[in-house]
Amino acid sequence: MPSPSLFIRLNRDDNVVLARADITPGTPIPEEGVTTAGHIPAGHKMATRPIAQGEPIRRYNQIIGFATEAIGTGEHVHVQNCAMGDFERDYAFCADAKPTDYVPEAERATFQGFRRANGRVGTRNYIGILSSVNCSATTSRMIAAHFERSGVLEQFPNVDGVVAITHSTGCGMADSGEGYDNLQRTLWGYARNPNFAGVLMIGLGCEVNQIDFLLDAYQIERGPLFQTMNIQNLGGTRKTVDHCIARVMEMLPEADKARRETVPASELMVALQCGGSDGYSGISANPALGAAVDLLVRHGGSAVLSETPEIYGAEHLLTRRAVNRQVGEKLIARIKWWEGYTSRNGGEMNNNPSPGNKRGGLTTILEKSLGAAAKGGTTNLVEVYKYAEQMTAKGFVFMDTPGYDPASATGQVAGGAQIVCFTTGRGSVSGFKPAPCIKVATNSTMYRHMEEDMDINCGTIIDGDETIEQAGRRIFEMFLAVASGAQTKSEAQGFGDNEFVPWQIGAVM
Repeated sequence: MPSPSLFIRLNRDDNVVLARADITPGTPIPEEGVTTAGHIPAGHKMATRPIAQGEPIRRYNQIIGFATEAIGTGEHVHVQNCAMGDFERDYAFCADAKPTDYVPEAERATFQGFRRANGRVGTRNYIGILSSVNCSATTSRMIAAHFERSGVLEQFPNVDGVVAITHSTGCGMADSGEGYDNLQRTLWGYARNPNFAGVLMIGLGCEVNQIDFLLDAYQIERGPLFQTMNIQNLGGTRKTVDHCIARVMEMLPEADKARRETVPASELMVALQCGGSDGYSGISANPALGAAVDLLVRHGGSAVLSETPEIYGAEHLLTRRAVNRQVGEKLIARIKWWEGYTSRNGGEMNNNPSPGNKRGGLTTILEKSLGAAAKGGTTNLVEVYKYAEQMTAKGFVFMDTPGYDPASATGQVAGGAQIVCFTTGRGSVSGFKPAPCIKVATNSTMYRHMEEDMDINCGTIIDGDETIEQAGRRIFEMFLAVASGAQTKSEAQGFGDNEFVPWQIGAVM
């Protein structure tokens, strides 16, 4: 097999190419007919022709920024000479929507999941201790810690664990509005995620986020596998811990009866995340994940793209795939909301990329967004959801969330996702109990350096050893394996107890 080129060209009309490795000054690039004018770090861009000041810089044949000064052929293109700029987007609603090529039902993939009494399917079998307010967080952790250290779970081999889901809010907030609604949707979404066999929800008693208000708002009934209590009513911390340990002990035998059974891939919803992105993200791991999403959708399953600030500048690619104009308009409404939200808080949408993203070669949010959107594959966008809203549509959907990974994944899991797939170029580490998290590396150097944290290497695409479609097939097969109980690297290391971060909007009072 011939050695791959030193640079990657993504589209014939691009005026930049991407370095596969560190390139020294004066290196000839015969296929582009240029010589490097300076050092081009791995994952960074080089100009392949002169670019005038103010001229658009194009990657993926899309605008990623504008030259802030004249750029010569062979020069490094990055933050020193490329910046954001406004330009007209053609939303072309539904222009690229097309019938989905579904796999015949008899041939569809399956996995081994836990079928719940309400018909939903879990990929894990946890009992959750869910705090309604920060004031009950320590008590919730004490309860979960008892089961971690006591050895009692050895009697219940089909239970994956007792996990405390705690957070930093629930009081000192308005008792209505977007922030309050977000928190209530998130808590109820976790309580009904099928990866939980049973849930205890614990409050303090005097907080703004009253458990009874949540139950009334969502018409929730208590039962043997969903119980609520508060510390003040029970007489303090020790009494609450003892009481809740007894309640979990009553739940464990029932939870242990759960057995994995063969279920269709149509029961699977995968949350799509990326973090610590680099210049390779948009050409290796993200499009490979997109290929896996296309396979999942063809098999009747669902995938949810999120992080609204990180599709900013690429939203026109999603509106073109909207199944109808109403869905496309819902996405644009969320983009407009974010523009207003950042403006009134003294920010801007281009606060991304992060310093680490920039070191990895990403220059503007436009460039980052174009790569991030690739996680969503190519099938129709069938619905757009609010943060933590229950997702019922089958296929490729979008949920409005922040770009902050823990808050974004929290919303997706609250919405019903039973697995998270997370691409990273710089090496993000995290987990999102009760949903297992698959980590996908964008480049082989980082994969080898952090192999204990990475499940899949898509640097094989950059290395020329594998196609996007082949890597996508591997990711899809890992979806099914992990959904059937295979442990991910983040699970093996114990991640997932600290990443529950409901999105806070509004004043803290």
